[in-house]
Amino acid sequence: MIVLSIIHGEEVRAGTFGEVAAARGHSLEEWSLAWGTPPSKPFDAYGAVLVFGGAMHADQDDRHPWLRDEHALLKGLLQAGTPLLGVCLGAQLLARAAGAQVHPAAEPEIGWFAVELAPGAAADPVLGRLPGRFDAFQWHYYTYELPAGAVELARSELCTQAFRLGRAAWGIQFHAEVTAAQVSRWIDGSPEELAPLGIEPEALRAEVGQRIAAWNELGRELCAGFLDVAAEA
Repeated sequence: MIVLSIIHGEEVRAGTFGEVAAARGHSLEEWSLAWGTPPSKPFDAYGAVLVFGGAMHADQDDRHPWLRDEHALLKGLLQAGTPLLGVCLGAQLLARAAGAQVHPAAEPEIGWFAVELAPGAAADPVLGRLPGRFDAFQWHYYTYELPAGAVELARSELCTQAFRLGRAAWGIQFHAEVTAAQVSRWIDGSPEELAPLGIEPEALRAEVGQRIAAWNELGRELCAGFLDVAAEA
């Protein structure tokens, strides 16, 4: 199976999800609408599409005009039933493509926050692989409303954290794909973000170092569940 990875920046990539795809014998193609060139194949040639995060927000079409094209693309993929998994910004873009509102969260979530699965999530083939409650790595300022017909699968104290739309589309607000190296680069590039929130960069980096191995195992489980669904489809 060929998996398309839609990225929105050099530092927000497939991470551990790419490792899972390779281990299962799938090939992963990385692509961004911001590059201004099409992917190497027609979209119906991809067995699954991963949509990752980015520094921009889902409603910033005025600053990033290519977001309008991505909005249309995701609407088309949803209508076609293409297996989709959106992460952070990707989840917000999926929700928006399905007609839901995206907007600033009441406050940012940057670092580790408790997430709890919804009662019906245990039967879900993707989120059901995770424990009922876990600490998730987050880095976001925006959230989304649940699209019509979507099933909420997880929440934090602040906002919704995961949903399923139809049989083949999932959105997760937390960064299940992220590696320690990725987070370290985010920290290095974001001192002006962290200081107003009272987050000490080296303390966050140290906590990531302590937690990331266990977190990556959960991320691999989640991605494996999604790729299994996509391969069956």
